[in-house]
Amino acid sequence: MTTNDIAIHAQRLTKSFGAVRAVQEASFAVSRGEIFGLVGPDGAGKTTIMRMLAGVLRPDAGEIAVDGVDVVAEAERAKLRISYMPQRFGLYEDLTVAENIFFYGELFSVSRDARITRGRELLEAAGLLPFQRRLAGQLSGGMKQKLGLVCALIHTPRVLLLDEPTTGVDPVSRRDFWAILYNLRENGVTIFISTAYMDEAERCSRLALLHAGAIRHCDTPARLKQAMPGALLAIYASDPRSLRDIISGQPGVLGVLLMGDRVHVRVDNPERRIPQLKSLLAGQGAGEMEIKPAEPGIEDVFVALVGQEGTA
Repeated sequence: MTTNDIAIHAQRLTKSFGAVRAVQEASFAVSRGEIFGLVGPDGAGKTTIMRMLAGVLRPDAGEIAVDGVDVVAEAERAKLRISYMPQRFGLYEDLTVAENIFFYGELFSVSRDARITRGRELLEAAGLLPFQRRLAGQLSGGMKQKLGLVCALIHTPRVLLLDEPTTGVDPVSRRDFWAILYNLRENGVTIFISTAYMDEAERCSRLALLHAGAIRHCDTPARLKQAMPGALLAIYASDPRSLRDIISGQPGVLGVLLMGDRVHVRVDNPERRIPQLKSLLAGQGAGEMEIKPAEPGIEDVFVALVGQEGTA
């Protein structure tokens, strides 16, 4: 990756709030046109990193460059290249969809003609064109998030920062939201997104796994899965929670994760451990069950690479 290919470059970012070290020497580089995901539990430092990248929070130490501009030294200049959509985007609920877009266009000094043309294109892509005259406060949660994205894009930014943009949004709206992001990427927009949804993390070009303010691993989803130690088994049973308690700490078991109607178990040797687990669970009266190899998801990878404390 050459310097010209890098849209975001962060070097040893550090930020504390009193005695709490929120971000600890975080370093990463994001390529132009990439969807880069930041994954971590609540309190890991995702929002703090996002706010430092956006130039609204000054780091205690470290360097940030966005589209070649030093965010720390030239925050106002950098903001012209960035659009930051925080968890609670500042829509005005007593304004209509069109009026919100007009307001944000004014905020970024977008000409009237460009606002009309660009706004219509974005509304059409977001499926909001029929709702231009509806008050923002009367939109559903998913529609509000899509309107927030339209407003964030009205000035045609080169870098888009999204802080958990689909939290609390229904699955259909999340799918629509991601369709818009893919289209933006195809048009050369760099997207930096934090997410609490592991299925969304799978859609990113690369992921940074964040825990306690530090980036522990950074790679593509496929390579992170390859780096996961051990092999994964899925055990299906009527009471998976009780299985988790029985299996935890058994020989050869590297980790246990409850996943709805099943338990994901990481083992050192599946050929050896599957018979042992079947015998163990049968002896505990676990009832009918099915044990089979499984493909790991990002949640399995996070727990395996970062540790059980990373899921709290």
